[in-house]
Amino acid sequence: MTSHSSSPAARAELLRSLHVPGTPLIVSNVWDAITAQIVAKAPGVQALATASHSISFAHGVADGEGLSVDQAISVASTICSAVEIPVSVDFEKGYSVDAAGVQANVERLIAAGAAGLNIEDSSGPAKAPLFDIEHATARVAAARAAADATGVPIAINARVDVLAGGGEWDDMVARANAYLAAGADCAFVLGLTDEDKVEKALAAVNGPISVIAAPGYVPLARLAELGIARVSFGPRTLGLALAHLQAAATQLTALGDYPEELGFSY
Repeated sequence: MTSHSSSPAARAELLRSLHVPGTPLIVSNVWDAITAQIVAKAPGVQALATASHSISFAHGVADGEGLSVDQAISVASTICSAVEIPVSVDFEKGYSVDAAGVQANVERLIAAGAAGLNIEDSSGPAKAPLFDIEHATARVAAARAAADATGVPIAINARVDVLAGGGEWDDMVARANAYLAAGADCAFVLGLTDEDKVEKALAAVNGPISVIAAPGYVPLARLAELGIARVSFGPRTLGLALAHLQAAATQLTALGDYPEELGFSY
């Protein structure tokens, strides 16, 4: 376990300050203490983000709050305690049906060491259906109220699932702007898969935008040029690790050469 040299509030302020349009925060998502420590040691890494999908699968349950709130907070505490740099926690739907419960749970998450969080606006596991906009906005406001109550100004990355769930562009814009007005630091818009959509969203949303990236999407350097403030990769970093592990297992089982990575020191 790492002993933090900075206060929870300082780590949260640092995380918030890293969301700069044009100089995006790049977070390679992690799912446990060792992945957090390894990524934190990589040159240039300033903050971490968890991925609920990866954490859930590592625990043998489905994504979409397959873990209990107690389990989710316990994992978050383990990850946050393992590193010195700020950690943004993918907190799914806040593990509550109402805004008051979201605030209570976020206060617990902050006590566990989180410097930021993702909170999503879909009520189901498949990015649809969505909470109505008033309720979804109240949930973001509840997360900000938790920050105010604890004195830890967490970075709120409010996920907008409209486009990924097959919804309409105007609804996405309305929700992104409502969440920002309610206290979110960044609108995490899923579904911005090409340059035209990114440019259009940046023109319509009144604040920083966060996106998820993958091969076939807009290149990272271009996302920076366009003005994106944060880029993450979700469970795809788990896929990357598993692909390398499976390839190595195949090579070893076939009596092949030892992969150089077997000598990796951690």
